[in-house]
Amino acid sequence: MDLRIFTEPHLGATYDDQLAHARRAEECGFSAWFRSDHYLYRDNDPGPTDSWVTLGALARETSRIRLGTLVSSVTFRYPGLLAVQVAQVDQMSGGRVELGIGAGWMEAEHTAYGVPFPDNRGRFDLLEDNLEIITGMWATPAGGTFSYDGRRVSVHDSPGLPKPVQQPRPPLILGGHGKKRTPELTARFADEFNLPFMSVEEGREAFERVERACEAIGRDPGTVLRSAALTTYVGKDEAQLRSRVEKMGQDVERLRQTGLAGTPSEVVDRIGKWREATGVERIYLQLLDLTDLEHIDLIAAEVVPQLG
Repeated sequence: MDLRIFTEPHLGATYDDQLAHARRAEECGFSAWFRSDHYLYRDNDPGPTDSWVTLGALARETSRIRLGTLVSSVTFRYPGLLAVQVAQVDQMSGGRVELGIGAGWMEAEHTAYGVPFPDNRGRFDLLEDNLEIITGMWATPAGGTFSYDGRRVSVHDSPGLPKPVQQPRPPLILGGHGKKRTPELTARFADEFNLPFMSVEEGREAFERVERACEAIGRDPGTVLRSAALTTYVGKDEAQLRSRVEKMGQDVERLRQTGLAGTPSEVVDRIGKWREATGVERIYLQLLDLTDLEHIDLIAAEVVPQLG
C-alpha cells in the first residue's frame, strides 16, 4: 500500500507552512505530497495560495518526494497554459510531478475571484478539451505543431512546448462521483482513478464503472491504478486523537466511519478493510492541520511499518 500526504492549504496555510509540511513528509519517507486547488474557505485567513506557484517553489526545495494536485480545476487555467505550467514544474523538480485534474465544483470561489463557472455539462466539456490539449501538446514531436478543435477550447499550430521531463508524460489522475463521463474520460486518459471521500460501497461501484469503461474501449482495467483520498487523524491514544480532531472542529466518531481515525492499529485495520473491499492500491492521507508536523511523524513511525 502506497501512502501519500494530501493537504488542503486553502483552509489556512502559508507557503512556509506548506514547505515545512512537504519537507517533513519527504524526511519521513512518504512517496508524495499533494495539495488541493482551491481559493476560498470561510474567512480564508491567511488567504489562498496558488497550487502551481506553490508546487513550482516546492520543486526547488525538495529532492525526492513527488508533487501534485488533487485536483486542479479546469475552470482556473487555459489548457495550453496549464500544459506549460505542469511541464515547467516537472522540469524544475527533475521529473517528480503528477497532474490531478477535474471539472471543478465550488461556485462560490469562482464568483469571489471573477472566474467564469459554466454549468456541469460545460465544465465536463472543458475537462475533455483540457485532457485532449494537454496530452496532445506533450506528445507532439519536437519541431512539429499541434491543433485541436474542441467543444469549448481549440488550439491551432501550437509548438507543444515545453516538454515535461517524464516521458511519455507525467501521470494523469482523474476521480469523482460521475457515473458516465468521469469513467469514460478515465478510461481514455488517466493513469490513476481516485475516490474522493467516498464510502467503501460507493468506492467499489465507482471502480466497477471505470472497469466497464476500460473494457468498452479495449483497455486493460488493471492499467488504471486505484486510489482513495481519506480524511486522516491518528493519535497515539484516545486523548491525543480527540485533541487533533476537535482542534479542526470535526467529530471523532463520524471520522471513524467515513475516514481514517483512531490509534495506529485502528487505522491500519481500516486501511486493510479498504484494500480488501475495493482493491485500492494507494491512499492519500488528507491531513488538515499543516502546522502539526508530529502527526506526520506518528503515521510514519507507527502506521507505515504495520503495512509492510
